[in-house]
Amino acid sequence: MQLRVFSSLLACHVAPVRAFLVSAGPPRTRAGLRMRGGASMVATSVNPLLDQTGLPRFDVIEPADVKPALTEVLQQLQSDFEALESKLEATEATALTYSDVVESLEKLESPVEYAWGVVGHLMGVKNGDELREAHREMQPSVIQTTTKLSQSYAVYRALEAIQKNDQSLDAAQKRILAASLLSMKLSGVALEGEKKERYNANRMELAELATKFSNNLLDATKSWSLTLTDPAQVKGLPPSVLEAAAARAAADGGKPSATAGPWKLGLDIPSYLPAMKNLEDRELRKKLYTAFVTRAGEENAPLLRRILSLRKQQAQILGYNTYAEVSMERKMARSVAEVDELHNMLAAKARPAAAKEIEQLTDFAKAHGFDGDKLELWDVAYWSERQSEKLFEFEEEELKPYFALPNVLAGLFGLCERIFDVTIKESEGGEPKWHPDVQFFHVNDKSSGEHMASFYLDPYARPENKNGGAWMGVCQGKSKVLNKKPVAYLTCNGSPPTDGKPSLMTFNEVTTLFHETGHGLQHMLTQVPHAPAAGISGVEWDAVELPSQFMENWCYDEKTIYGAGLAKHYKTGEPLPRNLFDKLCEQKTYQAGMGMLRQLYFGSMDIELHHRYDPDDESRSPFDVQRDLAQTLTVLPPLPEDRFLCSFSHIFAGGYAAGYYSYKWAEVLSADAFAAFEEVGLENEDEVRAVGRKFRDTVLSLGGGAHPSEVFREFRGRDPSPDALLTHNGLASA
Repeated sequence: MQLRVFSSLLACHVAPVRAFLVSAGPPRTRAGLRMRGGASMVATSVNPLLDQTGLPRFDVIEPADVKPALTEVLQQLQSDFEALESKLEATEATALTYSDVVESLEKLESPVEYAWGVVGHLMGVKNGDELREAHREMQPSVIQTTTKLSQSYAVYRALEAIQKNDQSLDAAQKRILAASLLSMKLSGVALEGEKKERYNANRMELAELATKFSNNLLDATKSWSLTLTDPAQVKGLPPSVLEAAAARAAADGGKPSATAGPWKLGLDIPSYLPAMKNLEDRELRKKLYTAFVTRAGEENAPLLRRILSLRKQQAQILGYNTYAEVSMERKMARSVAEVDELHNMLAAKARPAAAKEIEQLTDFAKAHGFDGDKLELWDVAYWSERQSEKLFEFEEEELKPYFALPNVLAGLFGLCERIFDVTIKESEGGEPKWHPDVQFFHVNDKSSGEHMASFYLDPYARPENKNGGAWMGVCQGKSKVLNKKPVAYLTCNGSPPTDGKPSLMTFNEVTTLFHETGHGLQHMLTQVPHAPAAGISGVEWDAVELPSQFMENWCYDEKTIYGAGLAKHYKTGEPLPRNLFDKLCEQKTYQAGMGMLRQLYFGSMDIELHHRYDPDDESRSPFDVQRDLAQTLTVLPPLPEDRFLCSFSHIFAGGYAAGYYSYKWAEVLSADAFAAFEEVGLENEDEVRAVGRKFRDTVLSLGGGAHPSEVFREFRGRDPSPDALLTHNGLASA
């Protein structure tokens, strides 16, 4: 059954998360062509959201289009679905086929997925008051309609019959049926009376709260700024950061300059992080840090307990004790105990390493002019940058001229051609886009020349209307039924061009781009023809980060860096000096203990809130949970006023509730997968290509068509081991 709509449309904003997956309920979109009797139905309305014959018409879509378009497609869906239910109820169970149910539903749902998916995407990249209002007005109708579908006993009965009687199903179709039945169970198909009413009301409220959480965070981030006028205040900021800060100030009028100011700093990462790493003024760093960790605190704090309480209620209505238990039903990890085991194992390695790292950092700071008693949270990034510069003999600013976005893309696409046998080229077709900076690319099989997929790239931060973070979203999925090829959204928040220069990326922005491309490749290179299991659809959530984190490893591969001109000076064309590349590779394990402990802190907090914390206990707040965990999973405790949870969109407005551990779970898989290339020798081009093709034919091609454990075994020949992860992080002997 086409259940991805039922779960994904409930959280209908676009959250700043690394990937979107159907079964866990994060936002995703899939464009489709509405079909009846095998023929396309071209919309006669001028409303661009109803013209679903091709890519979304982003150049003309307006907030005013949302209500009439959604009203029309929802009414049609309800009518068509009632007719389908009647047909299923009148058909003998043994005569039902996969096509009768799953493929019929895919056709029926497609127009709603298309229209609401585009709205959800625009909420993330072109947010505004009018769009928010249109979204708010239509969200209840979308949820009511899709909830009705997910709780259809006629469909559930039909799926059970097909699962029992149809012997012609392939492996992917069998997984689709099993996942659909589970999804309907977790959507309340068996509920009746008061329980059903309460479950559905909670579902509606949770969707509203998630959207509100995300909007509050975006508003809080864009509303805060710090304008500096004294050159002494910006001492330490590199020239490129000063240029960007002056460009921001220009929006307020006047003619700021990088050398004379004024300079405007914000809380979006391209502005905030360089300031925290480089501002010499400690009080300004404190001001920035405090503003960052208290974002949306007043607005979102009241939402936390309510969201957690509603999730717990939903779990108990379904017969589970906690929301985490519900989450584990659709994960590789079979229980919370397995997640705890992973966290405890990694924490045992990371905690002593992190303690040693902060001790060494403190000693370094005191030896180089720090005159305080101890480092504070707003000191760590600054002194870590100074220590890194001393240890590895380069500054981040030295690298940026070598990582211009056009060159990075050339290197990234060259890697994809080399190991996956695909070519990626920018389209010259003038596809409609939501912003002039957006690019559109086609992906072709190199051997056959076949066009396989396409993707949008939205590379730069726009704090005025674009959510922070980076994510891959689905514009259109592969579908045999709808005759559609995959189209992805790759969204980043990198440094925009300034002063006539191209976007000069930090190395972290480079790895982020590789990460999101990994998600995109799994979506685009799928060979599964059935939409509910094609690409990322149907992949267990804690395996979905495998291809993304796998791709990050190639940023440290010599052939990737130098083979296709990825790292060359944007002016001179000179390649990145070898000594800088060597130092960059050495830096990979710098503060690895602190980095891993930070992720374990977030993951453990997520599990604690969704499994052991009682949100209805007024004596203990979610912030108390954070403080308690910080005692063992941080090297410096959070400030008393810290409201990090109010910006933790992954679990409160995205798809990672009781699933943030997935980053570390999948990193075990991704590190072990990359180790397969290391074992044949990264300098052995023929072997690397062969392993790359195998990775494409398994991890990237099979998607949700097989269980991740089976996919990994098919690629690696065995079950995954954490050894490679610990080795890559320099923690194997910790």
